[in-house]
Amino acid sequence: MTAEEILARLVAFDTVSHKTNLPLLDWVEDYLAGHGVAGERIYDGTGEKANLIATVGPVGVPGIVLSGHVDVVPVEGQPWSTDPFAMTAVGDRLHGRGTSDMKGFCACVLAAVPRMVAADLTMPLHILLSYDEEIGCIGVRGAIERLRDWPVPPRACLVGEPTGMQVVLGHKSKRSLRVTVRGRTGHSSLAPDFVNAVEYAARLTVFISDIGRELAAGGAVDPLYDVGHSTAHVGRLHGGTQLNIVPDEAVFDFEFRTIRADDGAALVERVMAHARDVLEPAMRAVDPAAGIEFAVLSEVEGLDTDAEAEVATFAKALARRNDHAKVAFGTEGGLFQTMADIPTVVIGPGDIARAHKADEYITRAELAAGSAFMERLIARCSG
Repeated sequence: MTAEEILARLVAFDTVSHKTNLPLLDWVEDYLAGHGVAGERIYDGTGEKANLIATVGPVGVPGIVLSGHVDVVPVEGQPWSTDPFAMTAVGDRLHGRGTSDMKGFCACVLAAVPRMVAADLTMPLHILLSYDEEIGCIGVRGAIERLRDWPVPPRACLVGEPTGMQVVLGHKSKRSLRVTVRGRTGHSSLAPDFVNAVEYAARLTVFISDIGRELAAGGAVDPLYDVGHSTAHVGRLHGGTQLNIVPDEAVFDFEFRTIRADDGAALVERVMAHARDVLEPAMRAVDPAAGIEFAVLSEVEGLDTDAEAEVATFAKALARRNDHAKVAFGTEGGLFQTMADIPTVVIGPGDIARAHKADEYITRAELAAGSAFMERLIARCSG
């Protein structure tokens, strides 16, 4: 099967993150078995999702992990002009949910399996398909724990997020939280007698935004990023029912995306300390039951690989280009580095600018570039 044919099969599986990915894994395992390759599943706690690891090549030799997630983001509310779960060719473009992010890379890897099997590999290639990347890089952690227990650890990892086949050495860490502000309700004509949850939520969101402005004005800078400094962002806020009722609850979500020089956990603690030491005392002076609660939504570890690291020069040689970059979006790459000390870069076909949007697509030329990369990788791993 060609990469395009396999991509069509992968897109047809609705693997939005809140759904099972097992039917897709069933198909992949059947495909691999047809080429004499066995896979191992690492399930989540529900048994409804799993990672899949399959190895082609010799055992007892450090190999290369080819890592891709198979979950995708939802399509509800988006103005798709084609069926998002039926890949549709429009000229050179192949439309469908996940084509760029990142089933295109997975298709390139799987299409190369027959050549991997036929080659006299001296270095094994480990195919890793993960789940729940889109909701915080949750699923791959179980697979990385398995890799960490291998007697011979992998030599390197290539994460195939869409980079236009440019080698990406790093991305920012991300910490996102949900904040629930609990006040005391009453009639707005007596507003000073109550605790307005929306007001205190607004005060805290301004404090978070002030940190962001502080980071932009005088914080550390990494010039390889398109936004070179760490950032703060409030992306969702709601509360209250109608104007003449003092709202007793408000909820908002915020995030910090940090470069290596900044400590995301310390920035979160600053926000919590301001809530605890400044806002809550004023709230509880009116009602002791009022307060502010924090819940972690996701924690994505940053990636930072040296430009002269073996994995970086290895990937550049295969990509036939000497440039590199860092990106603002998160990947699973940082977890391979921090959890298992596996040297990692991000490189894959497609364009992240098309991800998560209606009419997401990858071009045939981009898919061909990903397949050509795989052929060169096989040749290199065959000595």
